[in-house]
Amino acid sequence: MDTGNLFHAFEISSSGLSAQRARLNVISENIANAQTTRTPDGGPYVRRLVRMSAGAGGGPSSFEQMLHAGQDLAVPVQRTSSRHLENAPTPHFLSEPGDLSFSVETDTETPMRTEYQPGHPDADPDGFVRYPNVEVIREMVDLMAASRAYEANVTVLNSTKSMLRKALEI
Repeated sequence: MDTGNLFHAFEISSSGLSAQRARLNVISENIANAQTTRTPDGGPYVRRLVRMSAGAGGGPSSFEQMLHAGQDLAVPVQRTSSRHLENAPTPHFLSEPGDLSFSVETDTETPMRTEYQPGHPDADPDGFVRYPNVEVIREMVDLMAASRAYEANVTVLNSTKSMLRKALEI
């Protein structure tokens, strides 16, 4: 058994946990600043997003490589029933786990919200105030999705730990 592959699941889950934690932090910052009309840079707060991408090298991800695994398989396929697919490729685990990279960017596509409030200190000469491009309901939905993804990564981490513990008992 190759002990180098035992901890790949930990590495993959920990990169997912880091990305989801960053996503949770950015979402909570967006919610906290949903009504901020004046920032130190001037103007309203601009919504921030976390962009995630798999594989640091820019090539196909490990999952995609496994899906497109050809005839150079590490484990040969054996048909035990006539109902099995013929020439079905069996993917093998790669030696390196896929890296997950993420970056925090500003949302320049969603327009700022404007409201007519002539008495507001940040109102323009026409009485309109520019508010952040943050929709709290959208942020709450994203917060729930990020929370579930974080929980899923924790579950994978705990399951891997349990499987390794059981393997050591053998």
